[in-house]
Amino acid sequence: MRTDTPQTIYLKDYKQTPYTIEHIDLTFQIFEDRTIVKSDIQFSRRDETQAGEALVLNGEHLTLKSVSFDQGAALGDSEYNLTPKTLSITPPDTSSFTVQIETEIDPSTNTRLEGLYKSGGTYCTQCEAEGFRSITYYYDRPDVMATFKVRIEADKDSYPVLLSNGNMIESGTLDNGKHFTTWHDPFPKPCYLFALVAGNLVHIKDTFKTKSGRIVDLYIYVRDGDQGQCTHAMESLKHSMKWEEDVYGLEYDLDIFNIVAVSDFNMGAMENKSLNIFNTALVLAQQETATDTDFERVEAVIAHEYFHNWSGNRITCRDWFQLSLKEGLTVFRDQEFSSDMNSRGVKRIDDVDLLRRMQFVEDSGSMAHPIRPDNYIEINNFYTVTVYEKGAEVIRMQHTLLGAETYRKATDLYFDRHDGQAVTCEDFVKCMEDASGQDLSQFFLWYKQAGTPHVHVTTDYDAASSKMTLRFKQSTPDTPGQTNKLPLHMPIKTAIIGTDGSEVVSETVLHLKEAEQEFTFDNIPEGSVASILRGFSAPVKLTSDLSRENIRFLMLNDTDGFNRWECGQIYASQMIHEILDAKEKGEDSPIWPEFIETYSGLLEKSLSPAEDKAVSARALTLPELTVLAQARKLVDPSMIQAVLDDITLTLATTHKDVLQQIYKENRTSDVFDNTPQAHAKRRLQNKALSLLGAIQDEDAIELARIHYLSANNMTDRVAALATLSHMNKTARQDLFDDYYDRFKDYELVVNKWFGLQAMAGRDDVIDHVVKLRGHDEFTLKNPNRVRALYSSFAMMNPAYFHDASGRGYEFLTDAIIELNEINPQIAARLLTPLRDWKKYTLDRQEKIKAQLKRIADLPDISDNVFEIVSKTLNQS
Repeated sequence: MRTDTPQTIYLKDYKQTPYTIEHIDLTFQIFEDRTIVKSDIQFSRRDETQAGEALVLNGEHLTLKSVSFDQGAALGDSEYNLTPKTLSITPPDTSSFTVQIETEIDPSTNTRLEGLYKSGGTYCTQCEAEGFRSITYYYDRPDVMATFKVRIEADKDSYPVLLSNGNMIESGTLDNGKHFTTWHDPFPKPCYLFALVAGNLVHIKDTFKTKSGRIVDLYIYVRDGDQGQCTHAMESLKHSMKWEEDVYGLEYDLDIFNIVAVSDFNMGAMENKSLNIFNTALVLAQQETATDTDFERVEAVIAHEYFHNWSGNRITCRDWFQLSLKEGLTVFRDQEFSSDMNSRGVKRIDDVDLLRRMQFVEDSGSMAHPIRPDNYIEINNFYTVTVYEKGAEVIRMQHTLLGAETYRKATDLYFDRHDGQAVTCEDFVKCMEDASGQDLSQFFLWYKQAGTPHVHVTTDYDAASSKMTLRFKQSTPDTPGQTNKLPLHMPIKTAIIGTDGSEVVSETVLHLKEAEQEFTFDNIPEGSVASILRGFSAPVKLTSDLSRENIRFLMLNDTDGFNRWECGQIYASQMIHEILDAKEKGEDSPIWPEFIETYSGLLEKSLSPAEDKAVSARALTLPELTVLAQARKLVDPSMIQAVLDDITLTLATTHKDVLQQIYKENRTSDVFDNTPQAHAKRRLQNKALSLLGAIQDEDAIELARIHYLSANNMTDRVAALATLSHMNKTARQDLFDDYYDRFKDYELVVNKWFGLQAMAGRDDVIDHVVKLRGHDEFTLKNPNRVRALYSSFAMMNPAYFHDASGRGYEFLTDAIIELNEINPQIAARLLTPLRDWKKYTLDRQEKIKAQLKRIADLPDISDNVFEIVSKTLNQS
């Protein structure tokens, strides 16, 4: 067991460094067994009263070769203090000085994938959040911004491509078969945005003409053989650049923009200034190897990282507590971009679905934190759905409160006022206030308070006066370290729908600010129904006194597409919880006949040519197990899954004929089409296939088999395998074997092969994932492969992961313990499905707790894992 307690960092303790950095020159000499890093850093004293204060620089996993001042002689060992995490030296008694530091590192053994490491045969960097300190000694914090000049030297044959930030200003040959490039980035940046790539790569090239007429050269670098899968990423980049100009008025600021795709990457992608480094999973996409969802994710993440050029790079965070300042804003921007490129209604449903499945769970658990946390041990643990997705919802609310036109004025002000600065969330909200004249001081509580607010609404209708009154109550549950939450300022989009389906009150924004507050509407016809929280205008859990009849009415008549889907989810959830309540008492509760009838109406509606087929596919999908579990006192995932399976089978059997009709009418043509309309048709077709597969008769097996064999795209192949994966049938294994044989040379497709099997709903799935762990193609050193097997099983297959035997917990814990040594970031992320252990049945609680104690007792437990395990075990 670890005896020391890692240091907790607090927002309240922030203070500036005593010295600033104006510029840094870096030289990298890359050898096969080591890399030599030479830095020449220009410091200035921030305040003369701080003369003589020690210069304390961050550094980890480094071998210090030498350190000197102003090109002088190397300091002796007694002239500096070296610890495993810092280098402390007393600087000259001058207002400015330079420090020369030489370090040696070994990227080839860096399995943490932070700093400079080797992915396959390519050297690359990941410096956010604190990876630069594994390259050289430096002020590794986001509020220290400097210009960079970087020289890279390496063997020309092995590493013909040498890249860094900014523009290349020099290149040439050296002795012994080496060559070099020199790069200059004219924009001051924090070191977390530093990037370097050295490898034997190929590229595709395009150009973009900015609104001012400049030509920007665009490059995407990949391993040889992958260049044919980059076209979609390049088109997505150009669409992003155009959208950024049109919607935010922001133009790209350099003459070159590079993207590099690597296989080993802890995150999805990184927005390093002008040199974005991506996980291959978010660049490579073609019809034979990528699903429609893959295409959409590539487009969204390419946009996200490009948008960071302004919301994150030109303006960055003062400290890591302000992470949502850049990530929440940029997620909102990429969500809006994707909405404009595809279906806005579908995008909103998908984003809210993710928020409820992942962020609401986080908000109610041991790691609950505000979008701006006030303390952390390991910052990498706070790259969370709260900071990103809830952070985006907070930006969306400001967009709603201000309106589109004023919001644009506010962001114009933000990008103008703070360009080149490291700022805080207060600075952003102040721009919203200054542009709009609104007081957002109460709204700022969204940045400070953790937890998902609960809002309850009751409706009172007075027939004599034709008045409808909506009475709201809001509260936010206690979370670790926070009790007695204050009321929040919430924009609640609301309309009132008349009996004929028209809006008798057009959509308006209600400003909910009090713990209890009411709003009255005049001249409301009897029988009208309030449509509340339209478009999910605030990230809250909403309950109301709407009757089943009113909910069914809004399912069919609400003029807001999101709320039509939402009412369908509420309606199904009410029935499911009624059945679960009965089961817990040892009783039976039937599926509502009116639910089956309503579902029939949804099926028939999906056949209408005017209907959005992607929305229809979502409307036909039952609520997620993880969302349903949030409303249960003690969660038995197996019981919830059994109810979902029973309902699915009933619906499929009852509506088999119409499902077959939907499937046939949405079969795609022989010509692959990568448009939103084609995606929607495939989504609805494959939803019908999945439902028919629940019957598990010979017809379903044969349909899935033919679907797989006749597919001309990965979306349909994966849909067929997903349908068959739940069956103990010979056809299943035959097609999975065929799939592996066809695509074993495509790393990303093999990841899907692992993931599909890990998500199978079969009683023997645990035995199967244990077997897959020993497969020749599995490795714990590749984060994508780890996520494909372990995250797919533990997070996407909760009923079988939480098997009452506890074998799933032991399987995951074994991997966490191994990864604690190999890659602590990934180990910590795998803890996610164990964090809310107190929500499960008592027998499961004990089994999860036993595995958490195994991890806590590790003598060499990493800070990443320690923080999460300790908070998880200590929750009240």
